[in-house]
Amino acid sequence: MSVLTSQAGETVAARAATRGRGRLRPSYWPFVIPALAVVVAVIVFPWAFTLWMSVNAWRLGGEVSFVGWENYARLATDARFWESMGHALVYTILSVIAPLILGTIAAVLFDSRMPMKGVLRAIFVMPMMATPVAIALVWTMMFNPSLGVLNYLLSLVGLPEQSWIYDQSTVIPSLVLVETWQWTPLVMLIVLGGLASLPREPYEGAEIDGANGWQKFRYITLPLIAPFMMVAVIIRSIDALKSFDIIYAMTQGGPGTASETINIYLYNVAFSYYDIGYGSAIAVVFFVVIVAMSLVMLHLKQRAKWNG
Repeated sequence: MSVLTSQAGETVAARAATRGRGRLRPSYWPFVIPALAVVVAVIVFPWAFTLWMSVNAWRLGGEVSFVGWENYARLATDARFWESMGHALVYTILSVIAPLILGTIAAVLFDSRMPMKGVLRAIFVMPMMATPVAIALVWTMMFNPSLGVLNYLLSLVGLPEQSWIYDQSTVIPSLVLVETWQWTPLVMLIVLGGLASLPREPYEGAEIDGANGWQKFRYITLPLIAPFMMVAVIIRSIDALKSFDIIYAMTQGGPGTASETINIYLYNVAFSYYDIGYGSAIAVVFFVVIVAMSLVMLHLKQRAKWNG
């Protein structure tokens, strides 16, 4: 009997092994290949093609000839390139500092017990939802020296009229004003999220010790929301450095080249002067600058003590 049972068990095991060998092993490649194809088509190929173009002399419609590092060496002596980099740096710094300060103040106000703060908060974030070109058109009309509402408001308080985006000395601050108006709500939302997650114990201890409102903000709130503010700085820095649509729609880099940032200069070289090879070299250098800046700020963020 035991022999028959053993033989039956062996037969069942053999059949199970045969069925297991006949089964196809699960494969995840059918799910991975479409994603890889999209990444290659959208990211890898364009950048590989840009790198290839940057080491060639190629004007649209002309012959392609290999020049090696000549396009990159040309950047070192291109005064307009360095001028556009300077404009982009100034524009980025101002477009980060102003929304950071105003957004933090707004977040503290909306975190307090103020009446109708839900409605006011919804109104406050509306500029962030508008399309850049629409914003540019509206602000261009407002900046008009003769018919714009801004000069009219200045005249009501006795201040002299300004040329705004039509003067080389005021064009970048005017563009920063638009950027600040649109993206201060983003900083406010980020900082407001940090304020909502803060513990109450440090504030209760500070009240027992007799600390006033400013002391609690300076020594408790500000250090605790610093990591959230750093996140806002990273997002705004990258976004402001690569800003193109509002600047191009409002000034196209003018008057002259006073507001020509690296993005505008890159566009002009590639699509106005049709120098694709040199424009590709500018794009590669600009990409390296963005990556380097991102790594530095991520390093600073990691060094900050996270309390979120």
